[in-house]
Amino acid sequence: MSSLQSVPMKSFDVQVLGAGIVGQSLALALARAGFTVALRPEPVRSGAVEDVRAYALNAASVELLRSLKVWDSLPAHAATAVLDMHVQGDAPNAALDFSAWQQRVDALAWITDAAVLERALAQAVRFAPHISVVDVEVEAPLTALCEGKASAARAELGVRFERHDYGHQAIAARLTASQKHQGTARQWFGAPDVLALLPFDSPEPGRSCALVWSLPEARAKEMLALDDAAFEAQLMLATAGAAGDLKLASKRAAWPLMQARAEAWSGPGWVLLGDAAHVVHPLAGQGLNLGLADVAALTRVLVAREPWRALGDEKLLRRYARERLAPTWAMGQVTDGLLRLFSQPQPLAKELRNRGLTLVNQLVPLKRWLTQRALDS
Repeated sequence: MSSLQSVPMKSFDVQVLGAGIVGQSLALALARAGFTVALRPEPVRSGAVEDVRAYALNAASVELLRSLKVWDSLPAHAATAVLDMHVQGDAPNAALDFSAWQQRVDALAWITDAAVLERALAQAVRFAPHISVVDVEVEAPLTALCEGKASAARAELGVRFERHDYGHQAIAARLTASQKHQGTARQWFGAPDVLALLPFDSPEPGRSCALVWSLPEARAKEMLALDDAAFEAQLMLATAGAAGDLKLASKRAAWPLMQARAEAWSGPGWVLLGDAAHVVHPLAGQGLNLGLADVAALTRVLVAREPWRALGDEKLLRRYARERLAPTWAMGQVTDGLLRLFSQPQPLAKELRNRGLTLVNQLVPLKRWLTQRALDS
């Protein structure tokens, strides 16, 4: 990202707080629409560790990044197409399969290296003529808060952040496998564990994957305390070797899981986007997609406003909030419902959920509808 500028006397159309993927994407989208943007990063945290996050991006997110001239600049190893997806229930014969060919799309999703994507966005920001990266508050009729779930500016506004902690942690890492992934994403619902292996092409093209493993906190701490060999052995038990022999290719990272929503997403002169507004469980891989959909929606609303209406107009910003309320609420309900369903230990609940997976797998029109909702969220 370009060096910080102290420009207290200059005014801008929009001030964007937070320079993660959502914040940088918003700055680029608004700049391309002709607005002048001040992008203010969060303070640099000391002791930063290797970023092993990977995101599953849907077609709408890829199209947005492509329009920002970022997607096509990513190196080949940083974006891997998901051609097939296998979801395994907690009974041997309960499974759900999705195929890009069956759904008549190029890919079900694209697994993207978070760190590489952030660097590509920063490079685009560096050369964007209407964006200034600043380290101070600036004058702007609209401030967009993209600081994430721990947003300090949201707290200063007095906006309550209603959160439900799941008591789980997500463990992330990069792995290599003895067999080729062939573009297949795999997910296991293990009651209450949820383990996902996402196809990836780094460090070994065709034989790598990104791990996201949701576990109860006590169990997660046990897994993090294991040495590499013992952790790999636990992976093999959890996946039954379906993806081949798995070896760690990075450090392990972990973070607590929650569902959260801000009580208000906009007000006079301010608006929330991404995790500052809403957080969902990662089991459906839709968190960043929701944030990038926020970017697209806010940009549309601001571009289409009446000529006489100010950018910070409260009624204008409510249009954005209304547009995003339903899809984010729905995704939160789906992920929360799935997690709760597969957390029930009772035999009847287990039988019903696994029968449900098998039934959905047999209904091609329903699977096509579900796929389209995920691609367009």
